[in-house]
Amino acid sequence: MTSLAAPHDAAPVPTQEAGPAPAASPPASRAALPERLYGLATAGAAWLVLLILIAVTLSMALGGKLAFQTFGLGFVTSANWDVVNGQFGAFVPIYGTLVTSAIALVIAVPVSIGIALFLTDIAPVWSRQPIAVAIELLAAVPSIIYGMWGLFLFAPFMASHVEPWVNDTLGSLPLVGPLFAGPPIGIGMLTAGIVLGIMIVPFIASVARDVLNAVPAALRESAVALGATRWEILRHVSLPYTRSAIVGAIFLGLGRALGETMAVTFVLGNAHDLSASLLMPSNSIAAAIANEFTEADTELYRSSLIALAFLLFIVTFIVLSLAKLMLARMDRSLGRTH
Repeated sequence: MTSLAAPHDAAPVPTQEAGPAPAASPPASRAALPERLYGLATAGAAWLVLLILIAVTLSMALGGKLAFQTFGLGFVTSANWDVVNGQFGAFVPIYGTLVTSAIALVIAVPVSIGIALFLTDIAPVWSRQPIAVAIELLAAVPSIIYGMWGLFLFAPFMASHVEPWVNDTLGSLPLVGPLFAGPPIGIGMLTAGIVLGIMIVPFIASVARDVLNAVPAALRESAVALGATRWEILRHVSLPYTRSAIVGAIFLGLGRALGETMAVTFVLGNAHDLSASLLMPSNSIAAAIANEFTEADTELYRSSLIALAFLLFIVTFIVLSLAKLMLARMDRSLGRTH
């Protein structure tokens, strides 16, 4: 008789021992420390620029306080600049600054955009880089070189070949005649505006070329597939896509023209005379400060020159603010169209 063995107790299921514990992660505060320092450093740099700008503005305002207190609003609206009698008015330098900058833009904008369009869409590939480098090198030429070239070469050329023709041809026209009537002396607002235009062409052209190169190739290829000509691609694809950046480049050049000193000092004439003729000498804010600051022997004279610097800052600020508003409006309109 076979005896049945009592069943053995079930073996216990072995429990899997836990492996080595994962390495403890660094504390969150230690991990976030570099990020926090990076944020503080970048924020400090941004605020430092703003504080420097405010400090410069306040220093100019305080330095010109005596002139503003003495002449009031007449300092801005008066064209009288009489050092001997202590009468100072900033209208002529403001007028000369704005007129020469406007002439520079009229000349530089179409030339710069034409250069940018040529380099991005028309020029042979092998010639684009050498031409682009040559244009960028023009931006590195010191302004005093432009001024000396304008005084010794360009002004005599204007006096002997350009201004006589301008005076005889355009000076007798009914509405615009006063702008082009005057003696052909070479130096004046027209010559200064042309020199400024040559100086700001590299800035506008370089930025415009970069933004035109950023136009997606798919957009151009789509236009080609639809049968668009090269002119239609430039007009309806490239320029609308980059117009905000091109407007920004134009105002960058305008800011450069407003603050130019040495080149304008050489060819503008440095005369505190208000004249409608573009052929006549005039003055600009930067040129007046550069020419007369070392001769300011009275507190009122020195304060008037510092007040001119403050007005130049205000004019530049207004121009750049208008540029920002224009760009924002263009972006909104472009967003609505899309």
